[in-house]
Amino acid sequence: MGTKRKSLESKGFKVGSAQEFLNLSPEEVNYIELKIALGKKLQAYRKAKRFTQTEFARRIKSSQSRVAKMESGDPSVSIDLMVRSLFALGASQKQLEKIVA
Repeated sequence: MGTKRKSLESKGFKVGSAQEFLNLSPEEVNYIELKIALGKKLQAYRKAKRFTQTEFARRIKSSQSRVAKMESGDPSVSIDLMVRSLFALGASQKQLEKIVA
């Protein structure tokens, strides 16, 4: 156990995971982790293509703020939009399978 954790617990704080704090089911945790992975991969593909968020948003007929939300795994963004955006950047089905796996 780390020193910081011991110090916090000695002061009455409870230390745990986000899953415990938010009372998330394993399925909910997996869903969140998938969205985060898709968002990171989307950002990596966009940068590899040397698009700004604004340029990419124009390509997919969206907004820069929506692209930023996709890249951060925002809950308001559907996985469907994230997958379609990855395809728009040239990702293959095999590459998407690796992200999901």
